[in-house]
Amino acid sequence: MAKILIVDDEKSIRAALRDILEYEDYEVEEAKDGEEGLNMILNNFYDVALCDIKMPKLEGLEVLLKAGEAGRSTQFIMISAFGSVENAVEATKRGAFDFITKPPDLNRLLVSVRNAIEKSKLVAETADLKKRIFKINEIVGESAPIRKVKETISRVAPTEARVLITGANGSGKEMVAKQIHERSNRANKPLIEVNCAAIPGELIESELFGYEKGAFTGAIKQRIGKFEQADGGTLFLDEIGDMSLSAQAKVLRALQESKITRVGGDKEIKINVRVIAATNKDLKREISEGGFREDLYHRLNVIPIHVPPLSERREDIGLLTEKFLYDVAQEYGGIPKVILPDAIQHLKSLPWTGNVRELRNVIERLVIMCGDEIMLDDVRLYASFGN
Repeated sequence: MAKILIVDDEKSIRAALRDILEYEDYEVEEAKDGEEGLNMILNNFYDVALCDIKMPKLEGLEVLLKAGEAGRSTQFIMISAFGSVENAVEATKRGAFDFITKPPDLNRLLVSVRNAIEKSKLVAETADLKKRIFKINEIVGESAPIRKVKETISRVAPTEARVLITGANGSGKEMVAKQIHERSNRANKPLIEVNCAAIPGELIESELFGYEKGAFTGAIKQRIGKFEQADGGTLFLDEIGDMSLSAQAKVLRALQESKITRVGGDKEIKINVRVIAATNKDLKREISEGGFREDLYHRLNVIPIHVPPLSERREDIGLLTEKFLYDVAQEYGGIPKVILPDAIQHLKSLPWTGNVRELRNVIERLVIMCGDEIMLDDVRLYASFGN
């Protein structure tokens, strides 16, 4: 049942609105002024607030503003006897869902309430989805190297600074990039990922910058590149050390000028993109050997983040194991299995050349092959099975 709060200093208006809404099977509560209404919103959940504009103690627009600042998802329908365009515009600017004049038209009011409830549900579902995604991409661990990574993410994420993430394959570079994006001011815009190592050198430029119809054989229609797809959001260039020198030159220009040109085109296109890059290579050595541009390196390496290999954070293996047991159980629709302490100790002694990714695969293998309890002998048998 949707929950609605009526905030109005006129008792007769509150009573009339309550009768209408309760007849429609909504749960209704009342506040006699703006101050009381704000306190109720801050301490309870309401799908919708029907809020008068002119009230004692705190006016309706202030209630709307303060509720928004507090992060409340309540949808506001502002109601006023002063039905001016200025009031409606101001209410909309401050985030109101709708503006209705007194006395309200019954049909118009009920339609607005239903639509506001639908939006409230959508906002709640989106928030829940973001929380679940955030949990999926959570960086697990309390070791000193991982705490340093987390602290750096917290500092850099809200800024527009470019980040260069280094680390071995499977160490979690992609997860760091996702955390930065999700904690940034661009979180509601796309995160576009490009694996530079997986795209042939002759195709990387058209993949990044797009192409015009007829630019080359097979270009039968215009294609939008990754830079344009990421406009307003974040572009994650994974394994950038494998990018061709010609593509590097174009990426450098895009970063310098915030403009790109599609392959086969001559029109400059403005872009607003935050770039995060990652590599498993030693880019300084690549520069000395002529395989990577030094000027691009300095453009990308504003904030460096090094993700340690699992062998340098063995104290995190227990926490990672528990997380992966839970994740696998969720995927397979079962109850998380229990792993015994001596089995975890054995996991900590293994080399883990494949890093966190290898540990995840081993835990999934153990869940599939073992009983409800994962024992030391199970780990000895299956941890290296197939490797």
